[in-house]
Amino acid sequence: MGSQAQNDAASRFVPLGLLQVTSAAVLWGTVGIASKSLYSLANTDPLSIGFFRLAFAAPALLIAGRLATGDRLLRVSGRDLVRMAGIGAMMALYQATYFAAIPRVGVTVTTLVTLCTAPLFVALLATGLLGERLSRFTLLALPAALLGTALLINVNPVQVSSAEAVVGIGLALSAAMSYAALVLLSRTLANRYHPLQPIAIGFTLGAALLLGLASLQPGGLLLRYSPLGWLHLLYLGLVPTALAYFVFLAGMRTTPATTASIATLAEPLTSALLAWLLFDERLGPTSGLGAALLIGGLLLQYVDQRQR
Repeated sequence: MGSQAQNDAASRFVPLGLLQVTSAAVLWGTVGIASKSLYSLANTDPLSIGFFRLAFAAPALLIAGRLATGDRLLRVSGRDLVRMAGIGAMMALYQATYFAAIPRVGVTVTTLVTLCTAPLFVALLATGLLGERLSRFTLLALPAALLGTALLINVNPVQVSSAEAVVGIGLALSAAMSYAALVLLSRTLANRYHPLQPIAIGFTLGAALLLGLASLQPGGLLLRYSPLGWLHLLYLGLVPTALAYFVFLAGMRTTPATTASIATLAEPLTSALLAWLLFDERLGPTSGLGAALLIGGLLLQYVDQRQR
């Protein structure tokens, strides 16, 4: 009884689900730093990195899921198995389209288009498909967080042809749609399964899909990495993938999809701060204002969740 009372008291002050989603976004914010370091260590490509992320994550999730759920790990309905496969497919598609957009329009434009449009897609789809109602706090937090992200990234587009720009932005929008679909699929499964089940099954199928895509590209799947390079891939698979998505799905049990998508904008904030601290990348003149707006939007979501 005492422990239950303490948990109930804590839940009145800490919106645990939103805190979990934000923590996952912070872990995702380390992906860019780890990837940049990996590119300096090895001649690799996005599809190979994407495959190894899921290939290292999937066994860890399957083992953890087996320990946590026993023989219930694979006990899912046919309809939900399709949804879990959809999570894996959307994860694979997100990585393929996101990294394919970068050489066409640059990292900054790709990040801006993907991260800023994904919450809009989630809000529209969640309202129409899941019947979620947007609170006044969310209606204030959404534009504040999106504007803050745009100012934080401080876009400086690369010079490309019109055709390349159309293709690149189209790929970035596809990445945003893939992420939005992943969030919505996760939300529909969150209250019916242990958080490890959907991602253990989904990421295993996603790894198989990325293996096929990487094998079909010129040069095939790249396997030559130094020991330090393999450690980077192992980190990408276990921490910002397996651990982060487990924490994310746990938080989705009590967090509306739109609120969760706004909270994940903590990812570019983390990325920008780490790039500044570790690689001495200078932030633009609007970055301080952007960070303040983004943090303000996140705080509004915490206020909203506490009131609920």
